[in-house]
Amino acid sequence: MMMPANGHRAHGFSSEFFLDSNEIIDELDLKGCEKIMDAGCGDGHIAIKLLDEYIDSGCVYAVDIYDASIEDMEKYKVENSVENLINIEADITEGVTQIEDGTLDVILMVNVFHGFTASRKTDEAIDEFARLIKDGGRIAIMDYKKWDVPKGPPTQVRSSPEELEEMFAKHNLKMTYLNEEIGEDIPEGKSHYFIVFEKE
Repeated sequence: MMMPANGHRAHGFSSEFFLDSNEIIDELDLKGCEKIMDAGCGDGHIAIKLLDEYIDSGCVYAVDIYDASIEDMEKYKVENSVENLINIEADITEGVTQIEDGTLDVILMVNVFHGFTASRKTDEAIDEFARLIKDGGRIAIMDYKKWDVPKGPPTQVRSSPEELEEMFAKHNLKMTYLNEEIGEDIPEGKSHYFIVFEKE
């Protein structure tokens, strides 16, 4: 497997190689003071981009179930004296106990949500996201379109925006934004969609 540019380890294949992190983060229209979670941070390239270019008076929570990812992010934090980076090793579906209710302005997931579908723990994940965000906070998901194409996760674990909207509505979370023209250029079109939910 190719090593990400930042040298950090990740459990899966880094999206750094085929997705533009600025394009993704720009979708959020951040002010710089937000408390934001990079959920399933992997090699941490998005968390680091947030810290370098978008978040100044706020902070970034980098959360991953994979211990090596968090070890690498801790090393980055120490070596670069980054005070507003909080690294947490946790299984989101079992609760991120280190973060109190209603703490976060934004939760961002890039190529992560289909993993909850694969493990059949979407309700547990959504419950935890709803707990973590403030009133008016946003849960932003970028994931593969539900197309039967070679690249990406198996089709059966992909969700359409309509399916996500139905899942999140059960938890009183309303879709407020959808962009279906984002991601990598593949023969079928743009590879991904970006969708945002808020507390009703």
